[in-house]
Amino acid sequence: MMLRRVYTGIDIGTYHVKVAIAAAPESADGPLHVIGTGTAVSRGLRHGYIVDSTEATKCIKEALERAQGNAKVKVHSASVAIGGVGLDELRATGEVTLTPSGGVVTERDIERVLRESEKRSAPRLINRTIVHTLPLEYRVDGNKVLGTPEGLQGAKLSVDTLLVTMLEKHHDDLMAAVEATGIEVEHIVASPIAASLTTLTKAQRSAGVALANIGSETLSIIVFDNDVPISVKIFPIGSNEITHSLALSFQIPLSDAEQMKRGTILGSDIPSKKMQHVVHSRVKDMFTLIAAHLKTIGRHQLLPAGIVLTGGGSSVMSGVDIARAVLKIPSQVGLNLSLRTAGPTDASWAVAYGLCRWAFYEDIQKEVTSFRDVFRDAWAAIKQFGASLLP
Repeated sequence: MMLRRVYTGIDIGTYHVKVAIAAAPESADGPLHVIGTGTAVSRGLRHGYIVDSTEATKCIKEALERAQGNAKVKVHSASVAIGGVGLDELRATGEVTLTPSGGVVTERDIERVLRESEKRSAPRLINRTIVHTLPLEYRVDGNKVLGTPEGLQGAKLSVDTLLVTMLEKHHDDLMAAVEATGIEVEHIVASPIAASLTTLTKAQRSAGVALANIGSETLSIIVFDNDVPISVKIFPIGSNEITHSLALSFQIPLSDAEQMKRGTILGSDIPSKKMQHVVHSRVKDMFTLIAAHLKTIGRHQLLPAGIVLTGGGSSVMSGVDIARAVLKIPSQVGLNLSLRTAGPTDASWAVAYGLCRWAFYEDIQKEVTSFRDVFRDAWAAIKQFGASLLP
């Protein structure tokens, strides 16, 4: 029986700050219990980065106080999502010598080869910091390894990695804004990865799937194949583009355009077909960007589990149908899986809830010393916990 403790996730979006507080399950294979949530209108941010640290800190504090009030607990630390246009991916390779006569691969050797891939990428990381180092493929003496190379014998160990990076200034500004509230930042997680922890099943990740998070000013995507994250990308476009297009097309206030986008405006004399045409055009633009990216990584029309939509913009009318038509793959809105919650369950909470799950995983894996190791051996460490962690 594990000690019951709480985990806090802070998702700082351009439109809203969302805070979720979850209690640990009574046993390792039980679901997390979300006991409190809080939101605040974002201020001082644009495209996911800080433009006014004082205002950003205030809205983070507001959301924290509301979540703590609902949960009736006081929190001192949290996991924070990193997103925004400063997030990007970089592919790298690393190679280390075992012994001239051949040696057995140890955990230390795996750590060395991952760090070597980071070192070799240093010239391409000016003004950037690495958030995650994800191993894509290991090789021993040039031969591909299925799973972990630990215990195999050879002279050289190689790895191909996916480095998820962030503009260093944006990273530091976001951390400073959170810490100014008195909260210690325990873990930093890329938003697309956090969202995947509560919205994708193992079957989807194994077959091949894309998870798209549609925010107000950004569109993020993470792609899995064979249960391994192979791409993380952020586009500087979001659901606000739809609102602005509606406002300009029909010369209406932004507040009315926002309601029209969500299909909640009543009594409008604007023809429904004209309104739908504007919305569909902007949504199609988003999925056209995703289609182009999937082509660059060789996964266009090759994801059997299709695309799963999350984020506040995932509820936009006909988004699922447009995604299916543009990408030529199955499409659905993501749901938060394996959670007990009396709070909101819509897809816009995927990141905040996923952060709590990440922290829970770190807590029960005390021997894991850094969040990069979570992805070592193509997520083998996570897989062993099965449904208790990732449904």
